[in-house]
Amino acid sequence: MSTGPETLIEVHDLKFAYGENEVLKGINLTVPRGKLVAILGASGCGKTTMLRLIGGQMRPGAGHVKVEGQTVHELDDDALYRLRRKMGMMFQKSGLFTDLSTFDNVAFPMRELTDLPEALIRDLALMKLHAVGLRNAHSLMPSELSGGMTRRVALARAIALDPMLIMYDEPFAGLDPISLNVIANLIRRLNDALGTTSIVVTYDVVESLKIVDYAYFISDGVVIWGGSIEEVKASRDPFVRQFVDSLPDGPVAFHYPSRPYEADLRLGA
Repeated sequence: MSTGPETLIEVHDLKFAYGENEVLKGINLTVPRGKLVAILGASGCGKTTMLRLIGGQMRPGAGHVKVEGQTVHELDDDALYRLRRKMGMMFQKSGLFTDLSTFDNVAFPMRELTDLPEALIRDLALMKLHAVGLRNAHSLMPSELSGGMTRRVALARAIALDPMLIMYDEPFAGLDPISLNVIANLIRRLNDALGTTSIVVTYDVVESLKIVDYAYFISDGVVIWGGSIEEVKASRDPFVRQFVDSLPDGPVAFHYPSRPYEADLRLGA
């Protein structure tokens, strides 16, 4: 995608390493305003790391992330906090506060980041819970929720402040088919209803392609392919086809890099 006024996020030649482990080796991508974009790749390819760099939790080794034209890692603390207030995050394992009720989990960002009166916070929190079908579960504790319900509460909290950007980290992991379908459709409907921009980081190609507008495929620290859903379905790229068709053989190896198995057998003999 090209950059311009319609671009919300620009990632340019982004590099990051954990010690000597180079995870991102030069990521380039853009996310347009109002669209739902999937970032797809095998586990451990750096998808979650990229979300942390977009949110300013970490600094890149090289390259940059721009959000609304602002280079994230160059912002001072005050500017970064102002930018983060425009973002919502649904964490990989929901990240609910276990000692707070469903209602208080959703109300938390409103109480912490705004000066709204408690009566208005109550109405807004119930509105967000109603949007995910859990208004009548407002008094339940996280331990009383099913896995699917927990994800929906996390989603309600992510949209609590009507953010311009919502990031979803593996929102479909560990869900039963019914809950998974509910969450996927909620993500699509909320993106359109709120007029927000959404990034879904996942390895679940089948579900993500049902709801997103555009998809990027990441492997070995770089974006190896990107396109609209129609282009994904028509692509003959070996990596794309391996992911979309769930093929056991292809560019993505099943085994962690190692020397030949026979060499280890001989060593142990």
